[in-house]
Amino acid sequence: MNRKAKLIVGVLALVLCFSWSFKANANPDDLKGWKLGMQAYSFNRFTFFEAVDKNQALGMRYIEAYPGQRLSKEKPDVKTDHNMSSRDKVEMLQKLREAGVKLLNYGVVSLPNNEAECRKVFDFAKEMGIETIVSEPPEDAFGLIDGLCEEYEINVAIHNHPKPSRYWDPDTVLRVCDGRSKWIGACADTGHWCRSGVDPLEAVKKLGRAGRIRSFHFKDLNEFGNRNAHDVIWGTGAGQVKAILTELDRQNFKGVFSIEYEHNWLNSMPEIAGCVAFFRKTAAELSDVKYKRVFRKNLSNAIMEAGSWAFFGIDGVLAPTPSGHGNIWTKERYGNFILELDFKVPERGNSGVFIRTGSIEKWINTAIEVQIHATTDGTKHGQCGAIYDCLSPSKTAVKKPGEWNHFVITCLDNKIYVNLNGQDIIDMDLDRWTEAGKNPDPPGTRNKFRTAYKDMPREGHLGFQYHGNPIWLKNLKIKSFD
Repeated sequence: MNRKAKLIVGVLALVLCFSWSFKANANPDDLKGWKLGMQAYSFNRFTFFEAVDKNQALGMRYIEAYPGQRLSKEKPDVKTDHNMSSRDKVEMLQKLREAGVKLLNYGVVSLPNNEAECRKVFDFAKEMGIETIVSEPPEDAFGLIDGLCEEYEINVAIHNHPKPSRYWDPDTVLRVCDGRSKWIGACADTGHWCRSGVDPLEAVKKLGRAGRIRSFHFKDLNEFGNRNAHDVIWGTGAGQVKAILTELDRQNFKGVFSIEYEHNWLNSMPEIAGCVAFFRKTAAELSDVKYKRVFRKNLSNAIMEAGSWAFFGIDGVLAPTPSGHGNIWTKERYGNFILELDFKVPERGNSGVFIRTGSIEKWINTAIEVQIHATTDGTKHGQCGAIYDCLSPSKTAVKKPGEWNHFVITCLDNKIYVNLNGQDIIDMDLDRWTEAGKNPDPPGTRNKFRTAYKDMPREGHLGFQYHGNPIWLKNLKIKSFD
């Protein structure tokens, strides 16, 4: 076997090994068959290897390469494209394998009406394990491309740069897809639609009805209809991103979302992390995972002092008994979840929801408490909905004492979200609480806990506090992703 053949065999072996490892380790974001990753162009001021490291640091397992990025600091003259040497392809795959990141898409790359040139791209995609080639081909090339797609079993997704590019209008994409195989579709760039004055939600509906969306360059922009608009954290701009994700859930879309963040080029990681958090929270809310009751009616799955809590009335209200005292805990432990419940307290009532409790015996320093409190008096991090002694709610949303309130508490790895009565009031990143007894905002302010919240357990028991005051709970249900 000659040297070139050995290198090719090495590439194929890495692809097979890499594919197996991803079957064995499911992506935590893959709740709906959605694969979230980076378009490496977001880090075009850096090398591809650095982009892979940043992708890994953001907790994602997928990446989309583009032609022309420098491969690494060690090889600044080598470009990541379909003309790479076999040796450089092996190094690229080795880097991806070590980082636990899979190369799924490649583009935007030229696919001319020239079989030899197109085959170079398809051969590269096949060698690297790429599923989708992203391009803006000339219309006379689609007969050739469609045949190659079927031969190689690789998608081609038509990208839309802003108006007046060839495919800025989704109707043009639909026209060139008409009569083509299932391998031809759209790489829907939602930000460029916004820049072109195309409603991205309506475009997704139109392409989705035809079954022609293959992947996304997903964005949210600060303005609609402005070619110079820039990227913002998803859910904070004019891009209707939550509505688009909801529509894609309705369409039962399965595929790749490449984050292409084209702003604040050198320091975009915190903003991109915000996009990842928004996506994960929305995907969790839309997931097909079913809610289940937190406690059985006979409380056989509860940990408590015998007879201290019970369900009352036809509404199944959970409350401490007249002779009872002490907290009630779940036997089951939860890490990533959405918890919903209704609660009611009287005047001066005080209670709390404990999440991810590492040890019931040592709950004070191993549990995170979402405060229940019949006060809005400004008590430091003690208002209703606060993360007790650590983070105050962003707004007052609690109802009057004696009225029912509704909590939605979402935990996803380092992120905790609290919604009270339909209002988002807590968006907490545990990784910012790096020192025991200290809060990050204002820097150095104190809390009472002997463990830094960054180091708190990421899974544990749920608990509901008896604080000597009446507390009523109902409709307790949880959707667990562990």
